[in-house]
Amino acid sequence: MRNAAKDLQQYVDGFESLLRQVAPAEVEKVIDLLTDAYKAGRFVFVIGNGGSGANASHICEDLGKGTLHSTEDQKRLRIISLTDNTPYILAYANDCGYESIFVEQLKNLAEPGALLLAISGSGNSANVLKAVEWANAKGLRTVGITGYDGGRLRPMCHYSLHVPSFNMGVVEAAHLLIFHYILDTLRERFKTVSSEAAVHADAGDT
Repeated sequence: MRNAAKDLQQYVDGFESLLRQVAPAEVEKVIDLLTDAYKAGRFVFVIGNGGSGANASHICEDLGKGTLHSTEDQKRLRIISLTDNTPYILAYANDCGYESIFVEQLKNLAEPGALLLAISGSGNSANVLKAVEWANAKGLRTVGITGYDGGRLRPMCHYSLHVPSFNMGVVEAAHLLIFHYILDTLRERFKTVSSEAAVHADAGDT
């Protein structure tokens, strides 16, 4: 008979050990890139499939709303997940092929200097790779958020956030935990940025 408590503890211990293998510098770089986009008013796009698509939606909501201290007068992060417009996705999947569902949306919305967060547990999702290839060519900054060995995505992107596990569920869970750390950090950082901007605005009025 299995000892459920022992099995769960082993799972938790393994997850904790994995998180300690994630490079803090990679996480901090993503935070800096998001801060830069916030200050400059540039768009952030997020893409992914399956569980990574769910994570893309989740981090989009978190960073768009969860970083606010005020819904009235705080500057907002311009972020959108390209996983969420179902008719748009279905139209491109049907007419152009599933590998085109993200890149075709970027063609409508993206400008040089925007930030693309590309999430793929395997690092080999064709639609993610195609979007990153286009984004690199058009002057966007790209971050590959990966698991496994990073696949083709990790070396394609300008920046990397890598979770070194071949268990997809664990990779997706680790990504989400890291995203919540990023949220908590940016919430405080954006508060400081907004306060500094308000001070400068007041000084300009005098």
